Amino acid sequence: MDYQTGFFYLFSVVMLFAAYRVITARNPVHAVLYLMLAFSQASALWLLLKAEFLGLTLVLVYLGAVMVLFLFVVMMLDIKFDGDRWGFWQNFPLAGAIGALIAAELIAVLWMGFPTVTDPATMVEEGAGVSNTKALGRLLFTEYLYAVEVAAVILLVAMITAIALTMRQRKDSKAIDPGLQVHVRAADRLVVLPMAATQKSEPVQPATEEGKA
Repeated sequence: MDYQTGFFYLFSVVMLFAAYRVITARNPVHAVLYLMLAFSQASALWLLLKAEFLGLTLVLVYLGAVMVLFLFVVMMLDIKFDGDRWGFWQNFPLAGAIGALIAAELIAVLWMGFPTVTDPATMVEEGAGVSNTKALGRLLFTEYLYAVEVAAVILLVAMITAIALTMRQRKDSKAIDPGLQVHVRAADRLVVLPMAATQKSEPVQPATEEGKA
């Protein structure tokens, strides 16, 4: 067994353990951290398969942006789960059945193979001297150009929707318009009211000992 096979089994075992802890961890912050660990091991597997672009994209996009955002959101929400609210074993039969069905489908696909895929030896000969990133970019912007454009439009609509939901004005907002503060006048802040003069009353003198007598 060479070193690549050893690293493959190492990364696979760690990734499976991290994926198991994602669904069994009671603390949501720990679940997010285990998910980040699973993504890092998947990226290492991509690198072993010489798919450098996919591995680095997984690290930069998911670990560097998406999962960190999830982690901050979970920490800010401070979700507290009670032990009796999880219902793990109540939903385990349905989850186990769906997982077994997905595993059977994956085994069937891998066992039957992909008849339309080109022979790996032919692919290596055709792709000699071409980097993984260049080959993937050529494939995306030629055969899958419309799919990429549709995905870009969907992401653009999602970004605009998120900005619109964030920037909408709330009725209970106590924010002050800076333009109104700049254009304010002193006469609007201080109002002098005319009042009639009143007669000053004499103060009452305290009683002395002679007066008491």
